[in-house]
Amino acid sequence: MTSPTSPRAFDDTARAHSFNTAAAQYAANRPSYPPALLDAVEELSGHPLTGARVADIGAGTGLATALLHARGAEVIAVEPGSGMAAEFRRGLPGVPLVLGDGNALPLADDSLDLITYAQSWHWTDPERSVPEALRVLRPGGALALWWNTDAPDVHWIADQADRIARHFETGHTIGKSGRPVQPADPAGRLRFTDRRIRWSRRVPVDTHLANITSHSLFLLHGKDRTAAFLTEERAHLLERFPDGIVEETYVVELLLAKA
Repeated sequence: MTSPTSPRAFDDTARAHSFNTAAAQYAANRPSYPPALLDAVEELSGHPLTGARVADIGAGTGLATALLHARGAEVIAVEPGSGMAAEFRRGLPGVPLVLGDGNALPLADDSLDLITYAQSWHWTDPERSVPEALRVLRPGGALALWWNTDAPDVHWIADQADRIARHFETGHTIGKSGRPVQPADPAGRLRFTDRRIRWSRRVPVDTHLANITSHSLFLLHGKDRTAAFLTEERAHLLERFPDGIVEETYVVELLLAKA
């Protein structure tokens, strides 16, 4: 039986919309991605990003869009959430943004060299989003999906995941929540190549806590239950990192398929 506060009690629509209420927190504290990720995208796609026509779908506040733009790509962002879109426009006012999602792309046929989904493919229905990607990609174009996931071999990260699961009385942890449990294209229309890139960042304890509590698991359970977790978790972290600086370790999981 699913309890009222179990993640399964919240449908995907509620989880997706929860980010709109925390867009500024998301933009300020979520990790970005390492340069090696974009190197891998160029290698696997066989094309440089400079001058490429790219759509970043489910762009959120623009973490991935900003990196693609800085690499010289001609980027258009697609984002369904009004709160996230507003934060995107504040941070990247010069980058085109349209409201929409991957299941019905507001983009022209054969118009793109690359489509990217950073932390967002799992919000789509592949039965709809795969044909849409193939429709808008030019021949030889590529679809790239990626997720920051926690490094499971780092003991303090594994311990924190256990504490989160116990606090919310669920087996769900945030580190893997974005990674699909089924193939990216269950129908097998695309052949994906995978690449894993390990990286880390050092941030203050408060930034780390704001990062993890920007995930839907916390947003949907409300401020009181989140505050109770933060009080205990801050003490755990300061015991492990007495200087107040947390080293977060991630493994970016990249999947790329050519059209």
